[in-house]
Amino acid sequence: MTTITAILPAYNEEVSIGSVVLRTRQYADPVLVIDDGSTDRTAEMAEMAGAEVIRHPINRGKGAALRSGFNAANGADIIVTMDADGQHYPSEIPDLVAPILDGEADVVNGSRYMNGHGKNTPKYRRLGQKVLDKATNFSSGLDVTDSQSGFRAFAAHTVPAFRFRESGFEIESEMLVDAALAKLRVKEVEIGVRYDVDCSTEHPVSHGVRVLVKVLHDIELNRPLYYFTVPGMVLGGIGTFMALSFLRTFYLGGSLAFGPTLLMIMLFMVGTFMSFTGIILHSMSRMINESRNK
Repeated sequence: MTTITAILPAYNEEVSIGSVVLRTRQYADPVLVIDDGSTDRTAEMAEMAGAEVIRHPINRGKGAALRSGFNAANGADIIVTMDADGQHYPSEIPDLVAPILDGEADVVNGSRYMNGHGKNTPKYRRLGQKVLDKATNFSSGLDVTDSQSGFRAFAAHTVPAFRFRESGFEIESEMLVDAALAKLRVKEVEIGVRYDVDCSTEHPVSHGVRVLVKVLHDIELNRPLYYFTVPGMVLGGIGTFMALSFLRTFYLGGSLAFGPTLLMIMLFMVGTFMSFTGIILHSMSRMINESRNK
């Protein structure tokens, strides 16, 4: 029989956690609630509903909570992560784990936006989501429609692929990048979501900016040709064009101005440096990824 373990990071969710645990237990056993330094009765309510509770003495963030949950999910065949605020539907867990059970995927991402759905999402939030989706897909090479989804399923053998370096909400993008680097099969299934619950513990703008900065940093490490070499070639090309223009002016008997000439030299040198830096980092990144996947 397949053992499905559900992990619910929770911070001050005493109002919703009990009902979420009760509904989740119909589809997963055990249910692990990671009480991330809550100051209310989250842990107590979760235990009363039948969950196993892991307590953090202080609030360490969602990434740290997931790390604790994955470390504790011994014996699980499939791990399901979901939010503790009630916005996800536990009844969709069978749909989420089906591609893993059928051997079609290693990681399943629950998407609110497949097939053009997600119209109930606030417009300001969807705009930010699209930016993060594009950046995450560019960094990872995947093609997901909901990079910030917290409702996911993981085959047990995928656990070593995840670094859990990020302690906050940036973990959602990081895990997709890790899955791609490990060449895991990632599939999306459509999920529903409720927006009539207080599901945000952080301002969406600050959250989005922090995630975007994290994703851009991943692009620097994982796609250095795009991050360094392409901009370097553009700068070098501009410098080369300026040099040819200056040579033509000099050949026709004109004089060269000090400022533009210095700018041309700087553009060419910086562009050349960035281009070779990207090539070197790309080679190193490939070697690291190949050794990691052996």
